[in-house]
Amino acid sequence: MTTLKRPLGRTELLQGTLDMLILRTLRFGPAHGHQIAKHIQRTTDEVLQVEHGSLYPALHRMERKGWITSKWEAAKGQKRELKYYRLTQAGRKQLAHQESKWKRLAGAIALVMWPASREES
Repeated sequence: MTTLKRPLGRTELLQGTLDMLILRTLRFGPAHGHQIAKHIQRTTDEVLQVEHGSLYPALHRMERKGWITSKWEAAKGQKRELKYYRLTQAGRKQLAHQESKWKRLAGAIALVMWPASREES
């Protein structure tokens, strides 16, 4: 069965969530911007589609904060170089902090949205 999914709009994505998704993606290893965007799109069943106008400013901001580093490298099978981003130790700490906050927020929202499940337990 195929279902059509409507991507979430820019304002529907909570502040800081994009950073967390990028950091989480980089836990799997170095990646260039297009790979990061595609990974987020694929793993969310196409619900989240990160536009380059949002992705690259976020990557540059996170690099300035020391959460990620970047290096120009030759792409496999290509003559041109791509900028690969890597997670730093500070980025790992930030990811853990953001994941903790996200779990608390998601749990609190769940209590409001589905109070019966709390009362049943």
